[in-house]
Amino acid sequence: MLDNRLRGVGGILLMIAVTGVGCGAHDDRPPPKAPASPVGVSSEPRGPSGSDTPHSTKAADQVGLASWYGNAFAGRKTANGERFDPSKRTAAHRSLPFGTWVEVRRVDTGRTVRVRITDRGPYAGGGRIIDVSKRAAEELDMVRTGVTRVELRVVDGP
Repeated sequence: MLDNRLRGVGGILLMIAVTGVGCGAHDDRPPPKAPASPVGVSSEPRGPSGSDTPHSTKAADQVGLASWYGNAFAGRKTANGERFDPSKRTAAHRSLPFGTWVEVRRVDTGRTVRVRITDRGPYAGGGRIIDVSKRAAEELDMVRTGVTRVELRVVDGP
């Protein structure tokens, strides 16, 4: 009986000793580095207005398809909380920060429009990279076609 008690006490002491050693462990490795900036977002200084709009000097940040959305979404809240107005130059992008200004250039005609990111999307596949408002689509002359190939470039403002 005494032998069983000693074994039990010995086991408890062993667990306490092992726990104490583990808690006192020291890691000499340096802390992990901060993650890299997301693609299309520059870590360069902000625009001259001091806004949160990233500044980019690249010729084209993204190339892909643009589509447009309009009257069916009028008045609905966008992902940034604003009400969607198809008559304004706004757009939806999957990852650019809200408030970012983007120049959208239609590849086949060279027409351009500057839009402000207020929403998330596009959610349709097939290489779509941006959904623009009806007004922006009109300025790009893409209302009838619905989808067109574009280049996106982050800019400082309208």
